[in-house]
Amino acid sequence: MDADREDTPAGNPQGAHRAHGSHGRRGTAAEKWAAFTASPFLPAVVLVFILAAAAGLFAGSYTYNMANPTPHRIPAAVVGPTGTPQARAFVSGMEKALDASLELHRYPGGKAAREGVEQQEVFAVLTFRPRVVDFAVAGAAGASVAQVLTETAPVVARSVGVPVRISDIKPLQKGDPRGLALFYISLAAVIIGFVGAIQLSVHARGLDPAERIAFTIAYSLLGAFAIASVVDWWLGALRLPFLESWLILAFTMFTSGMVFTMFNTLIGRWAMLPTWGLMVLLGNPSSGGAVSWPLLPSLLGHIGRWLPPGASINAQHTAVYFGSAQHVFPFAVLAGWCLVSTAVFWFWRHRHPGGREHTPAHAAEQAPA
Repeated sequence: MDADREDTPAGNPQGAHRAHGSHGRRGTAAEKWAAFTASPFLPAVVLVFILAAAAGLFAGSYTYNMANPTPHRIPAAVVGPTGTPQARAFVSGMEKALDASLELHRYPGGKAAREGVEQQEVFAVLTFRPRVVDFAVAGAAGASVAQVLTETAPVVARSVGVPVRISDIKPLQKGDPRGLALFYISLAAVIIGFVGAIQLSVHARGLDPAERIAFTIAYSLLGAFAIASVVDWWLGALRLPFLESWLILAFTMFTSGMVFTMFNTLIGRWAMLPTWGLMVLLGNPSSGGAVSWPLLPSLLGHIGRWLPPGASINAQHTAVYFGSAQHVFPFAVLAGWCLVSTAVFWFWRHRHPGGREHTPAHAAEQAPA
């Protein structure tokens, strides 16, 4: 019996090795790579590097656009004679000090120039009088531009010997002295918009396409109402034209949510990458909300107007401060992104990683008990 036991694999290490040799051998490099790619470690490693790159790009994007804003071209209204030595010296001194050009638009009088400010065609009004220059800025048109102009004008006036009187003909609201509240509420709408779509894709994965769109509309309307009511009714930071501001924020949230849904349909689980890049890395710094467009790098200043964050801030800014001169353009931009995103999702809805299978009623009835 003992001899027989010794011949068994349990009593013979060599036999055990032969019996389990296929389990004990080391896998090839190809087998190890195949196992790695099928494991959760591959996407985790990829995400480590993506998040590191995103952190650097996020900091770099905002620093590049906002840390040291520099004017390039500032539209300004001009009233009165510009050919006098005083006028030429003052304009030349301003352009030299700003290292930028003042794009002068001539108006027949002060009333017409103020209308140019209301239409957001100009950021300041220069009125040349016989012994003084009246320099009127419009803080509501662009707080950062107004700050640069009001800091530069007195220095230039002293250097060229031309007296200047500075005023703000379109000031910001008292609860928002730096003009950043509109940027923050639009930023909230953009981020919550696509975060809401992400959460629907995770926690309500079984929603059908029409249901997904309906719930995106629902959280956009409710979330936008919360933003507007907190900023206006609770904090009193801004006096909003409530209905218009609420709907602009809701439109922004819905558009942002559908942009993510579109990318989720096209590229699946990596949809956050283009959404974050478009909306946050590129869209928010170039939106003109924190730094006015004339102070942004010229290319970004133009691109920002065509992206949802810039369009949202543009529409909201006009609604709050220039309500009688609302433009179609920002709404057309939001509508374009919204329609394209929704159409792509709906057309390729079978590719979206969500929804649920519906069992036909007659099949259910014929199924065996």
